[in-house]
Amino acid sequence: MISKGGSEALLQTLVDTARTASPDYDILLPLFRLLTKVGLRDKKFGQKALELEALDVTLILARKNLSHSQNLLHCLWALRVFASSVTTAAMLGINGAMELLFKVITPYTRKRTRIIRAATEVLAALLKSKSTSRRAVNRGYVPSLLGLHRDWHSHDTANSYLPIRRALLLCLRHIAALQSGREAFLAARGMEILFSTTQSSLEDRSLEPVTSMVLQVLRQCHPKSPLPLATASSAYSFPGPGRVAPEPPRALAEEDFEDDGDEADDHSDSEDPREEDDDLETDVSKLSPKPGLDRPEEELTQYEALCPELSCSFEELEPRPGDERDSEYANHPHIPAPAPQQRCFSEDQSSRGQEREDAVQTSLLSAVKRGRPSVYLAPQKPAPRTNLHQNAPSNGLGMDSLGKKALDIEAFLREDTWDIDMISCPRAGASLSDPTRPREAVDVIDRVLQAHPQHIPFHDPYVYMAKARRTRSVADFKMMAFPDLWGHRPAPSPEPLLERKRGIQRVKILEDIRRFIQPGDVLNKVVFSLDEPRQDTASEGLRFSSKFESGNLRKAIQVREFEYDLLVNTDVNCTQYQQWFNFKVSGMRAAVPYRFNIINYEKPNSQFNYGMQPTMYSVKEALLGRPTWVRTGYEICYYKNHYRESAAVTGGASRKCYYTLTFAVTFPHSDDACYLAYHYPYTYTALMTHLDILEKSVNPREVYFRQEALCQTLGGNSCPLVTITAMPESASADHLEQFRQRPYQVITARVHPGESNASWVMKGALEFLVSSDPVARLLRENFIFKIIPMLNPDGVVNGNHRCSLRGEDLNRQWLAPSAQLQPTIYHAKGLLYYLTSTGRGPVVFCDFHGHSQKKNVFVYGCSIQETLWQAASAGGASAVLEDVSYRTLPQILDELAPAFTMSSCSFLVEKSRASTARVVVWREMGVSRSYTMESSYCGCNQGPYQGLQFGTRELEEMGAMFCLGLLVLELKSGLQFGTRELEEMGAMFCLGLLVLELKSVSCSRQLLTRAGTLLSAEGEALDHRLRR
Repeated sequence: MISKGGSEALLQTLVDTARTASPDYDILLPLFRLLTKVGLRDKKFGQKALELEALDVTLILARKNLSHSQNLLHCLWALRVFASSVTTAAMLGINGAMELLFKVITPYTRKRTRIIRAATEVLAALLKSKSTSRRAVNRGYVPSLLGLHRDWHSHDTANSYLPIRRALLLCLRHIAALQSGREAFLAARGMEILFSTTQSSLEDRSLEPVTSMVLQVLRQCHPKSPLPLATASSAYSFPGPGRVAPEPPRALAEEDFEDDGDEADDHSDSEDPREEDDDLETDVSKLSPKPGLDRPEEELTQYEALCPELSCSFEELEPRPGDERDSEYANHPHIPAPAPQQRCFSEDQSSRGQEREDAVQTSLLSAVKRGRPSVYLAPQKPAPRTNLHQNAPSNGLGMDSLGKKALDIEAFLREDTWDIDMISCPRAGASLSDPTRPREAVDVIDRVLQAHPQHIPFHDPYVYMAKARRTRSVADFKMMAFPDLWGHRPAPSPEPLLERKRGIQRVKILEDIRRFIQPGDVLNKVVFSLDEPRQDTASEGLRFSSKFESGNLRKAIQVREFEYDLLVNTDVNCTQYQQWFNFKVSGMRAAVPYRFNIINYEKPNSQFNYGMQPTMYSVKEALLGRPTWVRTGYEICYYKNHYRESAAVTGGASRKCYYTLTFAVTFPHSDDACYLAYHYPYTYTALMTHLDILEKSVNPREVYFRQEALCQTLGGNSCPLVTITAMPESASADHLEQFRQRPYQVITARVHPGESNASWVMKGALEFLVSSDPVARLLRENFIFKIIPMLNPDGVVNGNHRCSLRGEDLNRQWLAPSAQLQPTIYHAKGLLYYLTSTGRGPVVFCDFHGHSQKKNVFVYGCSIQETLWQAASAGGASAVLEDVSYRTLPQILDELAPAFTMSSCSFLVEKSRASTARVVVWREMGVSRSYTMESSYCGCNQGPYQGLQFGTRELEEMGAMFCLGLLVLELKSGLQFGTRELEEMGAMFCLGLLVLELKSVSCSRQLLTRAGTLLSAEGEALDHRLRR
């Protein structure tokens, strides 16, 4: 009917009938009802009504029938449909429709409620027009609307007229889209009125339509303000090469914060927004391999020195006793010395061996036999939270985990023992045995270590202290973080995802509103600031610090007695990338809830809204025998706040919104020192300590472990390169040739400093590769691993989230890196070029990352066909021949690793990722299996770990499982392996995968038992052959 001109016919009939001397309402009323139905389907209905003068006719009829309810109601229905067009709504406003409606909308009454509801809905539609909203503001209707809202709210105790109340709030929301509307709303005390009327309705689900609209109006009208920071740029600056030292940034002023127009509501429940398909690369020439060099070929010869296994004799590869690393820690009692046995530590570390036996030496084959990894699986229902602090003594005395009497922890904490200047000589080359170092500080640490012996594999506080002296930071950190010095032991079991408390976000938003309308209740006292270092901390309250490696906290403001606003620092030489935090807090009371609000986040959503918790490390707990980073916090939510970016920073462009992460923490002890972090920290110094101890723990006659510097970073730190393989069986020519012909696997990590989970995955891979596990032995005997465990040491040291010291995302620099500006990327790419040029390109290249928006572990790969298919370029896809083996490793990991999920993997190549390691290695080096492996900061929502958050144990296990996947990949490819034992090895893996598959589906216990028995019996014979 609409397509045949039905709308125009009906509207013309309305006009003709209404203009008669005595309009016939027996015709008009059915006509209005028909017009209302048709108008909902006709997108141009309002414009047609305007052109045929139906608007004026309907307004005239409405005015004539103010006392005739039935006729007026039908006129209002028609006006509501007409006003669906903004243009028509503006014209109705000009013609006096708004004034008419305010005559109809009365204070609370039980009479004529259908008419009042229709009138409020028409008014809300009219006010979508900014000109009509402006007219409403100019004529003083904002106080009238607030008065009507308050009257209906107070009298409608039975909640019978929610549509009227919601429509009145919708009118206010449309008016609040204007700066003048917000000003009128604030002048009429709208914030106070809506705040007070909402307090009693938060828990009533039936009031959801009204409560939701109130919060939208309050958030829209809350005045936007600058962040309480001196400058928008980082508190740290680094004038590196190719960069001019920046001028002091202009201070942010209130006038920088003008009206930013309409805001989008941010109540999306989507965890994983889909990337736009228009970012997909559809140019086949840009997806095709692009062999070639980005530098002169003669420059590649420098990388021969990084691959001595290809040319040097066996004798030259053995470590020399005069090496600096050997002499520095010679005869130190806490350093494990190399010994014939692969895991031989000094007597005071004997318990490490047992833990190592449990953690690594348990055969990974045995884990597959059991149909799961060597750790716990998730319960069917979330397990009760494991409280590591339960029953912990709240004073400074107690028993450690071994039953030994602990020393006075309070007295120990009062001593400033973590100052590097007190416990060691100046950084320049002083050794731990130097008699000039302050003995009193070191004696304290010695006493503590003797009273609380360490039982943490591959960690030693003394090695850490020595390494810390060499670490260079922009701020020249003098303090060491206690968790890094003391070490971390994984929690005994993973924490379940935190169940989100209903309505928690609304409560926190209303608390922000309360601050605005009741400013007298807010202390607003700065207690810590990198910009103003001298703050008064003598009064009672928490004390904050972040001036240590990987620390990040720029400012702390006490809001109330137990509530603090926090601001994290941007990346060095940046005005963005606020996500990572890591700070120390002390001076707390036990069993008191403290609330922390980090108010300058940038991302529009976070896993903190979906079960993720921050991490905490308690010094007292560590000294009592529980040195563990644990998930902590409750009443957690993440939401958009009222802070906006300065117009001076954006140059007048659209300004960035900020988001608040808020969480409450109840500390286990009074007067403790606790560290709070976004995720489990893993520092550069911890890595260098770990590598040194790993190197000294291996049997050099069996394991080839070489640690060297890939290059020096801009900040003066060494970027480590690790080579792991098996030593040749002998110095014979055949064995040396086999040693040198092993294919390469290249693994990198931590190009983004805030992705500390990538380092824990890397730690698991490194420890597994040097272990005595039969699978690890096979991996070493058949591959050479080139590993760069930290591509961005400077960013990690200085607490950055994403960038280098130049403020660059290094994972967007792989296309044309500079040796002077991005040295780690330049030389990592050069090493890959060199391997490729010698015909030794890696079988697999994988860059370990962390992901803040998704759960589980998954990979991104590269496929021309899948990219073209997704971009609906089927013609281009059909013309491309592609080896699909890039999917094999993810499919293997999906079967082996409980944290991995194939369903989250993607093999699309986006334009915005053209300069990442994954895409560049795929295109320029021709590595089809080039991946980015992403590990969630949060946890899993499927598989055996469903409903659990990741701990460091699960992340390290993922690293070991990745290595296992490489071996299964080689077995599936049928390369390199020809002996009967290795054929049986492949059969055992296939059978293990079958058991995994059986466990994942419903099957009889008898069948499962028979499969497991068969695997166990065959596995014993296989293990015997492997040992032989």
